[in-house]
Amino acid sequence: MKLTTNFIKVDTKYIFVTGGVVSSLGKGIISSSLARLLLSRGFRVTIQKFDPYINIDPGTLNPYEHGECYVTVDGHEADLDLGHYERFTNIHTTRANNITTGRIYQSVIDKERRGDYLGKTVQIIPHITDEIKRNVKILGNTGKYDFVITEIGGTVGDIESLPFIESVRQLRWELGQNCVCIHLTYVPYIRAAKELKTKPTQHSVKQLQEVGIQPDILVLRTEKDIPADMRRKVAQFCNVAPEAVIQSIDVPTIYEVPIKMHEQKLDELVLRKTNTPFSGEPDMTKWNQFLSLLNSTKDTVKIGLVGKYVELQDAYKSINESLFQAATYQSHKLDLRYISSEKLNDGNVEELLKDLNGVIIAPGFGQRGIEGKFVALKWCRENDMPTFGICLGMQCMVIEYARNVLGLKEANSTEMDTKTPYNVIDLMEEQKSISNLGGTMRLGAYQCHLADDSKVAKAYGKLDIEERHRHRFEFNNEYRTQFENAGMKCVGENPETHLVEVVEIPEKKWFIGTQYHPEYSSTVLNPNPLFIDFIKAAITNK
Repeated sequence: MKLTTNFIKVDTKYIFVTGGVVSSLGKGIISSSLARLLLSRGFRVTIQKFDPYINIDPGTLNPYEHGECYVTVDGHEADLDLGHYERFTNIHTTRANNITTGRIYQSVIDKERRGDYLGKTVQIIPHITDEIKRNVKILGNTGKYDFVITEIGGTVGDIESLPFIESVRQLRWELGQNCVCIHLTYVPYIRAAKELKTKPTQHSVKQLQEVGIQPDILVLRTEKDIPADMRRKVAQFCNVAPEAVIQSIDVPTIYEVPIKMHEQKLDELVLRKTNTPFSGEPDMTKWNQFLSLLNSTKDTVKIGLVGKYVELQDAYKSINESLFQAATYQSHKLDLRYISSEKLNDGNVEELLKDLNGVIIAPGFGQRGIEGKFVALKWCRENDMPTFGICLGMQCMVIEYARNVLGLKEANSTEMDTKTPYNVIDLMEEQKSISNLGGTMRLGAYQCHLADDSKVAKAYGKLDIEERHRHRFEFNNEYRTQFENAGMKCVGENPETHLVEVVEIPEKKWFIGTQYHPEYSSTVLNPNPLFIDFIKAAITNK
């Protein structure tokens, strides 16, 4: 389908997405889906997430607390929803796309210390709310975007969210028709009564109204189809137009959500409510081709993910989605098996890995579960299983090889053992004097030059790439010759620092480790080529 939208230059429009009843309803997916539809109509769109926690960023949060920490190209550690934003929109996010309460308060306190407030009493209103509003409009003020979608984290009624909600209330009046409020709520199904219940939605909207915000559009998250008369009832009780009550019913994959939202005209509602000229349909051709592949595939590829956070799948969200995308493009369904590295040992490794087609050794930090990764890597290397090590996974590849091939039995990373006699993985020299955990990592996108005869270069189809990092420790170049002479080649390095970025064992079917995180740059419309190549090797291994 050809893009038929024609539009004139308009003021930046702001769309706010709030949530009610319970958390984890999928505000990020709804925001991303709306962004995808508006982008497919030719509009310039960006998304930002405002999180109510006081941490400066999620960089020091345990994955069990908040799931994956996503990294932007400019080196900001961000909420995992930014991963959804990028996967749906194919647009890079930056530090400006994720703001926490901690960053807001830090900025206000810094200004107060400098004397910017001229001795006035610093208060939640107006100083905190003004800082929130300033950050909301930073992206819009660049002139680069027609729409800025702002997702407010948490749930309406949470104490910590109140300053953000108050800021939205103020902006609602300041921006006028250039602002739309979308409220996502939950409609539970009571199995014993065999009924859907809208009362939680009514109460959630009432809470929003009590703080001065009338939602323009309601999106009702549900497991069961909500009848039209029930949606009209919700519209009546919540002061929303009947056509502006949309259901978001459970679907097999999150990538179907944009299609479901368009079927109910969510994008058209937003365009009409902001008086934005439009015509025709969004060009979702490539997106629909991906869905068509997804729905027509029957063969399965079995991948094992070895890590210590396997109980919480959101800890590896970007890896999961990258594998899913790559498998789909290779006309296979992904059968992803989570294997706890803490429970993996010499006695059970063969039983757990032998039926797989490929293995991912997951990233992470710290000692816990590390020995299980060494056990998995030794078995995979000796049995020629296609294996992909990411960040700490790559470092574990190096350590296991040093111990079992080079004969350096006590080889380790100084992260795990500061007194190891064979520090094959070590802290960067310039980082050794830094004690603040938030400032000790190589973060964001860095250049990498690939060896022209390597599997990695063939996968990318070029020799110079750029990928994102999130780590403190590096391959120790003092051991490089020793590794290469034994068969593990250093086939990717940073052109400026010569730090090793990629290792591989060429004689194996596919045994590659990357110091960077290729999962951060994989999207629906542009899957990362290294994941594609890994899945190809795993399929061949079947």
